Amino acid sequence: MYKTVVVIPNWNGESSLEDCIKSLLSQTEKSHIIVVDNGSIDGSLNILKQYDQIEVIENSENRGYAGGVNQGFKRAIELRADYVAPFNNDAIADKKWLWELTECMGGNRQLGIVTSKILDRGGKSIDSTGDYYTVWGLPYPRGRGEPDINKYDDTGEVFGASGGASLYRVSMLEEIGLFDEAFFAYYEDVDLSFRAQLSGWKVRYTPKAIVYHQIGATSGKIKGFTTYQTIKNLPLLFVKNVPGKYIFKVGWRFTLSQCLFFISAVFRGHAWVAIKGSLASVYYLPGALRKRRIIQKNKNVSDQYIWSVIIHDLPPNALSLRKARSYWWRIRGLG
Repeated sequence: MYKTVVVIPNWNGESSLEDCIKSLLSQTEKSHIIVVDNGSIDGSLNILKQYDQIEVIENSENRGYAGGVNQGFKRAIELRADYVAPFNNDAIADKKWLWELTECMGGNRQLGIVTSKILDRGGKSIDSTGDYYTVWGLPYPRGRGEPDINKYDDTGEVFGASGGASLYRVSMLEEIGLFDEAFFAYYEDVDLSFRAQLSGWKVRYTPKAIVYHQIGATSGKIKGFTTYQTIKNLPLLFVKNVPGKYIFKVGWRFTLSQCLFFISAVFRGHAWVAIKGSLASVYYLPGALRKRRIIQKNKNVSDQYIWSVIIHDLPPNALSLRKARSYWWRIRGLG
């Protein structure tokens, strides 16, 4: 039995799925590969029939990234694997990707997640070198869009890991839970990393585990999908995880940023999408509050520790907020 399970969630990924599978089958570190198909209506299932060495889980409906990967997580627990690695269906792994992740995980029992250096499909710019959470309640992938792919070449701890190409310790998942399926897609990985941090687990980044990702290949198929999921999920992420001591400090900033994002969506022609996202967030809020009570009750680190590992600035790509802040500083004579 392999010590690692790799999980590929797939929804109408015919154009990229085969390259993804081939890159995982050619890994120097062998694994049990599972593809969870979320009700694809393209030729995905025909491709999967060609690979009898892969386990396929077929869903009749789209259960989202979180729901699909969770089926793979549960299967990894059943198989008594040590590690499980979700992997985007529009990504290609360097042949030593999985070996580098397991090598980095090593024998450090406090280490719960190891994340990769994720580049764009052409290998010319960075997609992610780990996720961060800010005092504005906004997460962001470190390095996204930067052309210097050699910039983040040191192994080290980060706040969170991209769910698209990271290695999770199965015993950690059994302790803190799986992806929150209320998120469906977007920020479910940050939520899981936040819960890991609150429970005392560490997250590490290794630049030696390299992945090439076709950014937006799945989300771009649905108009307004990113706007809807962002407006719906960011409040859930905030409500569940930010320690009580810092609710106000983060909350007023987050409320401002969420309002500005909503206004921006309206000006981009996504008004109805933004309204639906807001209503969906309200719908899931009671559940998020129930989960919060459990998460905060079971945390094993101090509030001050969490405050020390989040970023005390805006995300680099929050250009409108940065302009608004600069304007405010000038009014107050601080800029």
